[in-house]
Amino acid sequence: MNYSFDFVPIWRNFDTLLYGLGIGLSLAALSILIGIVIGGVVAFGLVSKNKPTAWIAGLYVSFIRNIPILLVIFFMFFALPQLGIRFSKITSFVAALSIYAGANLAEVFRGGLQAIPKGMTEAGLAVGLRPMQIRLSIIIPLMLRSTLPSMGNAFISLFKDTSLAAAIAVPELTFYARKINVESFRIIETWIVTSLLYVAATFTIASLLRLVEARLVIKR
Repeated sequence: MNYSFDFVPIWRNFDTLLYGLGIGLSLAALSILIGIVIGGVVAFGLVSKNKPTAWIAGLYVSFIRNIPILLVIFFMFFALPQLGIRFSKITSFVAALSIYAGANLAEVFRGGLQAIPKGMTEAGLAVGLRPMQIRLSIIIPLMLRSTLPSMGNAFISLFKDTSLAAAIAVPELTFYARKINVESFRIIETWIVTSLLYVAATFTIASLLRLVEARLVIKR
């Protein structure tokens, strides 16, 4: 093999890669926040005693979880404009990622809701709290704390999925890596450095989440 490694073009554009990494982290963070809201609402629908509500929530979860996320991204960016609904590249991607995250988190949250003892609701009623107050001050905080590890895994997964944003030219890490690759023709070097950045970011996120979980997770 006569291939000669040359990382100089990559180091010359390293600040661009870091900028793309920051964009990816921001997209993942925004998407997980929106996804938590969607997932929470859908989770309450899944455990609802109202059959139509439970059916609609279940249909949303089943449908979204069984199609590729790239298809959701393409639908948001390419199909909706045909119906007169137009979003920017970043808005389309965040919406797609949030919808996808919401479906996955809904199942996580459903498990969290079902794990909460019924006595917690009864205790809230006993002290005069209304059903909505019980949900906001007791049920939701307990649900979020008990599902914190799963939410952490969902965030890491979403961060890795931000690489798909390059498919619609959103300027994140993979997009800039492809750009540097085309301009420098240093294929191996570009993807080695890009991969290491993803690994470093994911490892850092996982480490920080473990610290948060150690403080907040409900011990069983």
